[in-house]
Amino acid sequence: MKANQYYAGACVVITGAGSGIGRLMALRIVEEGGRVAIWDINGEAARTTADMANAQVGADPADPKAIAFTVDVTDNAAVQQAAADTIDALGRVNVLINNAGVVSGAPFEDLTEQQIRRTFAVNVLSLFWTTKAFMPALKKQQRAAIVTVASAAGIVAVARQTDYAASKFAAVGFTSSLRSELKKAGSHIRTLTVCPYYIDTGMFEGVTTKFPLLLPILKEQAVADRIVEAVAKGRERLIMPPFAAVAGFVAALPPKIADPIYGIFGLNEGMDHFTGRK
Repeated sequence: MKANQYYAGACVVITGAGSGIGRLMALRIVEEGGRVAIWDINGEAARTTADMANAQVGADPADPKAIAFTVDVTDNAAVQQAAADTIDALGRVNVLINNAGVVSGAPFEDLTEQQIRRTFAVNVLSLFWTTKAFMPALKKQQRAAIVTVASAAGIVAVARQTDYAASKFAAVGFTSSLRSELKKAGSHIRTLTVCPYYIDTGMFEGVTTKFPLLLPILKEQAVADRIVEAVAKGRERLIMPPFAAVAGFVAALPPKIADPIYGIFGLNEGMDHFTGRK
């Protein structure tokens, strides 16, 4: 199904949509005729995204196509309340896109307890809170999907990503198990796991790649568009770029074989100059 057909009249929730690919997905979905709930811990950023989306389509202020919510997705009680408010505002929910994420980018010995706990609270536990909060609403809609924006780090783990890679492996495992569970139950709710390589957002400022033709730093607009289209097409897994899937096969090899291959492609040096979003 084409994106513009799938999203016409659909109601979508996107976490971490105050910036980056979350914002771009929201703009694209509203353009395709959908309504979007913009969730972000930064309320001002969420409102900016909503304003941009509504202005883009000339939405009537009395009937906005994008609505902003200030939500800390690590707080289960806050998520439950925001989910209820979202359903009241939109009337229903067809698609949940778990996009919120954080990265520390520090060597293991430099990671603080606060950084580690925050990484898992945002990248892993929030998936449970949001999915549980919206599952009853999703069950009521024939057009229903749960999207997890994970990472290629959930396929291959490299240096300076101990907390991040562990959290993204967990995110991939969460969605894989959820997919199996939903299929076993005969549910119509679909799932999509997204595993992109580094994206040119502030979140990954400073990362590098040794072979840009095979493993390019991805453009955020292209990633946002690919995710929106993958949901519409009913895809269950999206790995970007395609060569990153090959790395998954390498990861399954014995370390004495896999590690030298990582070295050839410079995977362990990609985070050496990481600065991240300030």
